[in-house]
Amino acid sequence: MSTLPTVAWIGLGIMGSPMAENLLKAGYSVSGFTLERAKLDRLTAAGGRAADSIADAVRDADVVITMVPASPQVEAIAYGPDGILAHARPGTLLIDMSSITPRTSIELAAAGLEKGLRVLDAPVSGGEAGAVEAALSIMVGGEQADFDSALPLLEAVGRTIVRCGPHGSGQTVKAANQLIVAINIQACAEAVVFLERSGVDLRAALDVLNGGLAGSTVLTRKKDNFLNRDFGPGFRIDLHHKDLGIVTDAARAVGAPLPVGAVVTQLVASLRAQGDGGLDHSALLRSVERLAGRQV
Repeated sequence: MSTLPTVAWIGLGIMGSPMAENLLKAGYSVSGFTLERAKLDRLTAAGGRAADSIADAVRDADVVITMVPASPQVEAIAYGPDGILAHARPGTLLIDMSSITPRTSIELAAAGLEKGLRVLDAPVSGGEAGAVEAALSIMVGGEQADFDSALPLLEAVGRTIVRCGPHGSGQTVKAANQLIVAINIQACAEAVVFLERSGVDLRAALDVLNGGLAGSTVLTRKKDNFLNRDFGPGFRIDLHHKDLGIVTDAARAVGAPLPVGAVVTQLVASLRAQGDGGLDHSALLRSVERLAGRQV
């Protein structure tokens, strides 16, 4: 009989589904809840249990993991008579892996403490591919003892796992991550248009660039998106727009200037306003192409 902790997983989207499945592959018992029946069926097919409600999912769990789009969704599933805090057992470890504001994470940790729960904020980076491959980078905020308890489980879904400080620190580091990624994608997109307009073999150019100082995980992961103009969502523009709002507000609060970040934030907002919010964030290339006079 398994001695691994039982897990409740709330939120089975593009990232959450493969992450929960990796826990099942590692031998964990996983009960899941989400609003989409097809996602519950996918979990069941992988060996998990589809719960009828949040209460059903969490009441017997040792660990509750949440992976939902933004702060309002975290608050909706955590608080109130039907939420996690009302039904999880005292001593349960609550790991929120959503990308939300640091303030929301700090408030959730305080509310959880009042209910006898241990809380970590543990947002991730690596996109859908990283989730599928269990190769995510996980930035954790919270108590050291709780991090130590969570580490074996996190190692089933991620490769680089670091405690960054107290509650909210994981979210602060994730905000910085999203700033870097957005700027990097924009730089790659501009380079793609420049190279194509110059008549260079784009695939060859991106290969050699990625082997030098201009190389990056972003270019490795998104190269085929650029080459094929394939913008099926791995990480949607809508979500990156939300994350750039988080980093803008957090940076303003501490007096940190974001001159380049401010420009990219506006470009992401513009792309979203043009109806491309559901596309992958590599679709920033579409904005550059429009600026270059190409109809896309």
